[in-house]
Amino acid sequence: MNGDIENVYAEYADNVYRYLLSLTRSAELAEDLTQETFYRAMKSMSRYDGSCKMSVWLCQIAKHIWYQELEKRNKHKTSELTDDIAADGTPEDAAALGGDKAALYKAIHSLGEPMREVVYMRLTGEFSFAEIGEILDKTENWARTTFYRAKQKIMEVM
Repeated sequence: MNGDIENVYAEYADNVYRYLLSLTRSAELAEDLTQETFYRAMKSMSRYDGSCKMSVWLCQIAKHIWYQELEKRNKHKTSELTDDIAADGTPEDAAALGGDKAALYKAIHSLGEPMREVVYMRLTGEFSFAEIGEILDKTENWARTTFYRAKQKIMEVM
């Protein structure tokens, strides 16, 4: 069993960390929650039935842990980004990031779910649209469309 979780950790730790970083926007908190995710995965590995990809299962655990952390802190929304947003190189993203950073964060924060989550995953977690779709149990096209619509709303607000 220990060998199994070590292999799973080696293969998926970076994806789980990036996913949590996109949610928490804190490298230190993302690292802590990543460790907690794999601890809980190890405890419940016997319940993994293979009905979804291992990465999706782990990200579901990670998201649940993040929500528990928010509840513990009596927060329902995050209030600030602690790391710089990394642009993915597209002209649209460069234009969106070119303006006032505080106004951009405020505009992103005003988005509803799942748009806000997709934007954070894309920009801070640097996930591909395929990865975002997989994690959120949607299609790549859904993730791409949701991100595009979110950018349109951000541009309207700004």
